[in-house]
Amino acid sequence: MLDILIGTTNKGKFHEIGEVLLGLPLQLITPQEKQITESPEETGGTYEENARIKSLFYFEASGGIMTLAEDSGIEIDAFPNELGLKTRRWGAGEHATDDEWLAYFLEELKKKPEEKRAARFHCTAALTLQNGTSRETHVFHGECPGFLHTEPKTAIPHGIPLSACFQPEG
Repeated sequence: MLDILIGTTNKGKFHEIGEVLLGLPLQLITPQEKQITESPEETGGTYEENARIKSLFYFEASGGIMTLAEDSGIEIDAFPNELGLKTRRWGAGEHATDDEWLAYFLEELKKKPEEKRAARFHCTAALTLQNGTSRETHVFHGECPGFLHTEPKTAIPHGIPLSACFQPEG
């Protein structure tokens, strides 16, 4: 079984990543398990740049454990150029609880016409590992189109509140 550090302090994201990797011969490790108490500053201008920043930061901080980190966000027709890279920092802000953030968001969404509720979740993952004497980072991109409901349809997942209102296409 291979050790892989999941470069996030967000329990909801750690859980989601674990679901995606379920069944693979991997031992998922949190930064806390490696006594990594700091987080990198997300200064990138794209999902890829931020995913790389996080993957490299946690790889180095762990002493070279294979590391998977991601950056994701949602783009919503009703809020053009407002969320995306700054999704959690938008609206009620990153220090709001999941319930507070979602309540603020839903109040704003209800003011928008239904045809503007189309949305796309974007995710970019970066995997950093040691290959002989060199370090490599591999990048993966994904997008899931859908739309947003004006109320939660599931329990609010910790750290990713919009997931409770997002319905993928198909």
